[in-house]
Amino acid sequence: MQEFAKSYIENLIDILKNIDVNTVSKIVKKLDATKGRIYILGNGGSAATASHMVNDLGVGLKRRNIKKFDVMSLSDNTPVCSAISNDIGYENVFYMQLKDILKKEDLIIAISCSGNSENIIKAVKYAKEQNTSIIGITGFDGGKLKQLSDINFHIPTKKDEYGLVEDAHMILDHIIYSYYISKGNS
Repeated sequence: MQEFAKSYIENLIDILKNIDVNTVSKIVKKLDATKGRIYILGNGGSAATASHMVNDLGVGLKRRNIKKFDVMSLSDNTPVCSAISNDIGYENVFYMQLKDILKKEDLIIAISCSGNSENIIKAVKYAKEQNTSIIGITGFDGGKLKQLSDINFHIPTKKDEYGLVEDAHMILDHIIYSYYISKGNS
């Protein structure tokens, strides 16, 4: 176990050392420029990251009078997600929530380790039809989401290294959140 833990930590450190800080800067600039609502999408562990981002970018910054982002995770409403999944299919769970309400001035942050989750790709393609900007947060080879994103934060890993990718995605959230906190407190 000790060797595995040491190897995992070393791999994570290597990943973190190679994060493209220019991309992080582009994400912050896009957040600052967004006039509409920010919708965050993710499945599984990425849904948890989406919820955490909403907490940090929403209430976390607002209660400190730093930023007032209008931010929402489309994964958080279990009755809505299960109704859409049951009635018209899981591939529609995010698309149907965005349909007819998404505006050009909104922003989509789509989180997918593989970049190929059908429900995320369908929602992102719809958003592109609405001329809404897309920030993709991906891992592995980036999949379709990497190609569809206007800005892509990518963690290149072997397929199925979910833990490492999800760790780095959460760290992205905390980098952005901590940046706003430090900026607001200066």
